[in-house]
Amino acid sequence: METLFAYQSSSALKGAIDLDVFTAIAEGNASAPDIAKRCNASERGIRILCDFLTTQEFLTKSGDRYQLAPDAAVFLNRRSPAFVGDAAKFLCGETMLDHFRDAAAFVRKGGCAVDADANTAPDHPVWVDFARAMGPLMSLPASLIADRIVPGTPEPWKVLDIAAGHGLFGITLAQRNPNAHIVALDWPNVLEVAQENARKAGVADRYQTIPGSAFDADFGTGYDVVLLTNFLHHFDPPTCEALLRKVHASMKPGGWAITLEFVPNDDKVSPAGAAMFSFVMLASTPAGEAYSFQEFDRMFRNAGFSKSEIQPLPPTEESVIISTK
Repeated sequence: METLFAYQSSSALKGAIDLDVFTAIAEGNASAPDIAKRCNASERGIRILCDFLTTQEFLTKSGDRYQLAPDAAVFLNRRSPAFVGDAAKFLCGETMLDHFRDAAAFVRKGGCAVDADANTAPDHPVWVDFARAMGPLMSLPASLIADRIVPGTPEPWKVLDIAAGHGLFGITLAQRNPNAHIVALDWPNVLEVAQENARKAGVADRYQTIPGSAFDADFGTGYDVVLLTNFLHHFDPPTCEALLRKVHASMKPGGWAITLEFVPNDDKVSPAGAAMFSFVMLASTPAGEAYSFQEFDRMFRNAGFSKSEIQPLPPTEESVIISTK
């Protein structure tokens, strides 16, 4: 029953974010009338929504007054530097919901049954939505990756960020390594978001772009690092290998390909957070999947890489794979 009703929790959380309920409470509006006034909503609606959010442990309630639970205070208050609420615009947006409306249909087909070209169509607006909504959620894994690969005395790096999106992974490397020059590749409309973020981060003078498809655009050569973050899971192994051969050809000897992915164990059911991601790919891509490290290692070796190693990135549910040319 909890699973069948799960959509109600998603709806309530997204509605509260859209109405700025968490921000209103953080500002000191603790009663339903005060929250309703701040959020321009009905008192009855706010009262019932806040009671529901309390049952879900996003809020606490004492008498008729509400307070933010610790996680909500950090991540759902729009004034918090760690605010990630905008991710709901993508994760619970119409594009994603449409993919999941008929599971029987995409299971019968063996892949996305709605808008199957969303992942590859030039300038598809869904990826602008993704870049704007998901950037804050990626700041932590971007920092964790930088912690793993940026040396204590940074050397000059030429970095290619494939399917850069919001650009946070390349931008974070540029911030950690003042000698790094970033080349971001994505659709032109998405690159506008990445360039905007690069300017905000103060690295625009070391940030250039290549517009187009990762499968068609000319990467150039001489890269020390190539970033493949949350990208390979969209495609089947032969397509991934074709791209990885192209990546391999663009790199210096000894260079690193840095892959961020949900990586389940060989049994494909553990750990649960990584394993469940295959279902997301089944619903939203023609042939994507969450691949095990053994599968990734085979793809990279077939593309010419000498070795790959995997490192978990706690507290996230993803792992980083470092593949050496």
